[in-house]
Amino acid sequence: MLHKKLKWLVLFIGTMLSVGTVFAQQDNNKALLDLLVKKGIITQQEAADLQNEVNTPAESAPAAPAPAEATSTANGNVAVSTTPPGQSPLFFQIGGAKFTPFGFLDLTTVFRSTDVGSGIGTGFATIPYSNSTAGQLSETRFSAQNSRLGLKVNSDVGDAKVLGYVETDFLGQTPTAVSQTSNSDLLRLRNYFVDVQLNSMEFLAGQDWSLLTPSRKGISPLPSDVFYTMDMDTNYQAGLVWARQPQLRLVYHPSDEFAFGLSAENPDQFVGGAVTLPAANFSATQVDNGGNGVATPNEIPDVIAKAAFDSKVADMPLHAEVAGLFRDFEINTFGTTINSNSSATGEGGSFNTDLGVLPNLHLIENAFWSDGGGRYTGGLAPDFIVRPPSVAGGAYTISPVHSASGILGAEWQVVPKTMLYGYYSVEKISQDYAQTGATTYLGYGYPTTTAATAESQNRRIDEYTLGWTQTFWKDPNYGALQLITQASYLDRKPWVVVAGTPNDTHLVMFYVDVRYVLP
Repeated sequence: MLHKKLKWLVLFIGTMLSVGTVFAQQDNNKALLDLLVKKGIITQQEAADLQNEVNTPAESAPAAPAPAEATSTANGNVAVSTTPPGQSPLFFQIGGAKFTPFGFLDLTTVFRSTDVGSGIGTGFATIPYSNSTAGQLSETRFSAQNSRLGLKVNSDVGDAKVLGYVETDFLGQTPTAVSQTSNSDLLRLRNYFVDVQLNSMEFLAGQDWSLLTPSRKGISPLPSDVFYTMDMDTNYQAGLVWARQPQLRLVYHPSDEFAFGLSAENPDQFVGGAVTLPAANFSATQVDNGGNGVATPNEIPDVIAKAAFDSKVADMPLHAEVAGLFRDFEINTFGTTINSNSSATGEGGSFNTDLGVLPNLHLIENAFWSDGGGRYTGGLAPDFIVRPPSVAGGAYTISPVHSASGILGAEWQVVPKTMLYGYYSVEKISQDYAQTGATTYLGYGYPTTTAATAESQNRRIDEYTLGWTQTFWKDPNYGALQLITQASYLDRKPWVVVAGTPNDTHLVMFYVDVRYVLP
């Protein structure tokens, strides 16, 4: 056994010596062989044989390859290559698939005039009133949670173009003690999908921005083509229509100007924490009150359709789109004398535009209306309320809540390294309730003398935002360094103002973010 090991060692040393002829001198090789003989690892004859092999030139040594822009090796039959020097973005290639890592490193600072307590993503619906402790305290927070890591995989399969995409951040559910010492924020899935394009057809499966989220260009799965503002706030802008959720999407691109999409997306019948639900013969787990997780049942997926048009007006780019939403809700009334289901449908629609009016200056408009689509505006409105039975002993019924939201904005690339932007947004929520007793109600926005209840049932939320992004340097080899700022003013109004309590509540907040973008 020892003899076999020595033979393998000799073979290995011989191979290393053969390679070493490119990098070492003959006398160095002889010194190494003499040392191995002296230590008794190989014999004098084996040393002489190895020295002769090293000194003998190859019969047909291949010509040295010309310097290549990209280094490459072979792993079986799979070629591996990397990004040519000086080019961006960085990537590596395995066979016919190109892997492109991407992301950025953020240090975010946020100051708020009142203590919202929601982290770097603002809880627009729960800005504290001045008649509370949180409403009397300001808030300052540092965070690296918005840092992002991702990977794109591009390949061609026949005539089809295939994209695999994964994107993560560190805004996952955090332990209650996270800020005490280690600040160990948890990795979170943002997007994870495969997208296949074949001629004019495109199919997507996985988690991505909802088709209902406004687009900047066409109908695209890539976040860069989706409008979710330029805000540093990780809940974006109050009233923005958005979701990131699992879906199956089919898109038809008949031309460069038109695109038509249809998607089936993960449903969630959401009511939030401000809706008063029945207590008798009704299980609250059948609706998402903001804390039920995946316990909420849903009958069918949400169905979303979109048509997009891209062209130019006076040589300036124009994007316009219309989208429609269909949802289905179902609840059960269960008791000793009843077991009955009730259902209802929800509908919504949006119209969005992005118009270039001057070189590098865009005006943006989003408008959304729905009966039962409240969760798509960041959960600021309930999808529905539960009404009492129309007859004694009957079943509860569903009443979709009407809500509307809109954004007007402008984004101006003043110079290549300076971006200015501003938005105004509004969310309006209708009241919908039923009286069940002299002073008791079911629903949302009902008369009450309890301040906490009244202040949780919002009538409207307005937000005004200004922002500035400065790029200090950007290089294909080194990435980019940016300073991103945001200043916002919010106003929240309830449906009912209890005597002796404020009519509304206000918030001023500032974000300052230092970002290093990976090359």
